[in-house]
Order: sequence, then structure tokens, then C-alpha cells
Amino acid sequence: MAQSMMLLASLEGDDDLLLLSCMDDDKESSIYHKLGIDELSEEQFRTLFRFKKEDICALCDALGIPVKIVCKNRTVCTGIEGLCILIRRLAYPNRLQDLSHVFGRSTAEISYIFNTVLDLIDSIHGHKLENLHQPWLSHAKLDEMVAAVNQCGAPLVNCWGFIDGTVRPICRPQSHQQLVFNGHKRVHGLKFQCITTPDGMIAHMFGPIEGRRHDAGMLRESGVEQQMQHHMTKANGEVYSVYGDPAYPLSPYVIPPFRGAVISANQMRFNKKMSALRVCVEWTFGKILTLFAFLDYKKNQKLYLQPVGKYYRVATILTNCHTILYGSETGSFFDVSPPFLHEYLA
Repeated sequence: MAQSMMLLASLEGDDDLLLLSCMDDDKESSIYHKLGIDELSEEQFRTLFRFKKEDICALCDALGIPVKIVCKNRTVCTGIEGLCILIRRLAYPNRLQDLSHVFGRSTAEISYIFNTVLDLIDSIHGHKLENLHQPWLSHAKLDEMVAAVNQCGAPLVNCWGFIDGTVRPICRPQSHQQLVFNGHKRVHGLKFQCITTPDGMIAHMFGPIEGRRHDAGMLRESGVEQQMQHHMTKANGEVYSVYGDPAYPLSPYVIPPFRGAVISANQMRFNKKMSALRVCVEWTFGKILTLFAFLDYKKNQKLYLQPVGKYYRVATILTNCHTILYGSETGSFFDVSPPFLHEYLA
């Protein structure tokens, strides 16, 4: 009984209480025991691990996670267990001690497994967030997305996506605080630049970069315009463009709203309509944090102690996979289907 009370005291939040409720009564006397995944209901499993039980094996295989994982300290686990540890760690602000109760492993083993799978996914699929030359971004798919944006009344006739930057707050570092302090948001943080497509996917991500940097500087350093020049130009010379906020400079591939103290009525209508559609970028940023709330707990985002940027990148890849499997608010709004899982992760 005393051990049960100690375990209850160590768990925080509804998700952790759900984990405790899934434990067998005859095993409660042992703090370190493995979670019986087969005994979880579909609803419980999706609450804890964000994906359906029937899809987790296919996701593990599509991500290229091996059946057997051997960490640097020779800790061994299955690929499914490693992926579940990664997702559970990112899904909620858990302590390693809390995960030890769940997976029946020591905190050191949990840490090694988590970081090994994190590095594995980022090394295999991280380039997909940096490169627009991907099979699922063919000109036929771009035409479909342009048509969907136009169907929603967009006055910009060649828009295939929306670009924006986001600041992810971090714990205040002990050194070089001025580099990561964002004066606009009044927080220490890292910045990321994303292009969201009408099917709810994040087609491109640049970052992390210092929190003090301006969106226009991120655009220049990302080189995404050069990529669009090569891959987003039709044979007849017409281009596909993305729409951004007033922070971005005007170019053939990135279109900001009309600026100035005095603009015409048509320009005002253009700005209003495109702004209403550009909000889908915020929906995507919100979905990442909804699925992986660990990223929104800045006290545990320690710049020089943890790969904070890698956390967000891998969570973005997993969010794209979640969108492919279960859809998104953005895809429903524009009525566009995302690519298949094997097509995106190929």
C-alpha cells in the first residue's frame, strides 16, 4: 500500500493516472514492471501513444526502425518498445522515473533507448524536412493543392502552401542568453520556419536557429527560395508560390500581404482573404504541441544539456505521419488528402 501511494505521488496528470489504472493488481507490489500493451484498449493506447495499436507496427517499419535496437551502453530493446518509449516521452512532460514505472526499465536504460531512437529517426528522415525535391511534391500534387486553395476563394492563383516562423520557448540558458532571447515574444527560445501545405503536411522546416533572428533572415539562410526555383517552376516558366506574413520580403516564390499606410480596397480584400487561409500554419504548429506536449514544457527544454532542436524536428516527422494516418484540420478544411505513409517516408 505504501508503495502504491508513493507511485501515485510520482505521477502527474491524467495520462499518468491512466497508465497506473492499466497495471495489473497482482503486479502492483512491484514498481518496475512492464506495461501490458496487449491489455490496453484502443482508446487507452491512442491516448498514451498517439497512434492506434494496429498502426504502430506499420509506423515502426515505415520509419526504418530495426526489429532489435542496441544502444551505446549495450542496452537492448525491440523496435516497437523503442518507438513507444520515444512517443510516450514526447507526448507528455514525463520524468524518466515515471517512464521507468511504465516500461519496467531503469532511468538510464530509458534515456539511452529514447536518445537512440531519436537519433535514428532524425538521421534517416530528417532530410525530408529540409528538401522540397520529394516524390509526394510532384507538379501534379502541387496543382491539386493550388486548386484546393483557389476553391476556398484565394485571390492568389498559384499558392501551394503557407510559410511562417514559430518560436519555441526554452529554459533560460546560463550563457549567451541574448542570442536566444526573442524580444517580440519576450522569451528565450529557438526559432523554426515551416511551410504547411493544404493537406496538413509540413513540407519544409528550417531550424533551429537563434530566437532573436527575424523571419526574413531565416528565409534567406534556409535557401528554400533557391529550392523552389529548381523544383517549383513549370515547363512554361510559371511558378508555384507560398504565402507568408508581412515579415517576409516579396519574391516570385514567397508572396506577403500588401503593406503600407494606404492601400486600395482590392488590396485590403486580398490581405483579408489570404490571412484567413494562412491561419492553417498555426493549426499545424498547434497540432505538434497537442500531440507532443513535452515540447511545450520549457523548464525541461535545456539548450546545452539536451538536443532541443532535434526533439522538435522528430516530433514534426511523427506529426506528419499522424496526419497521413488520421487526417488533420487543415486537410479537412481544404479537402485535400495527404500522401501515403510509404510515399512520404520512402
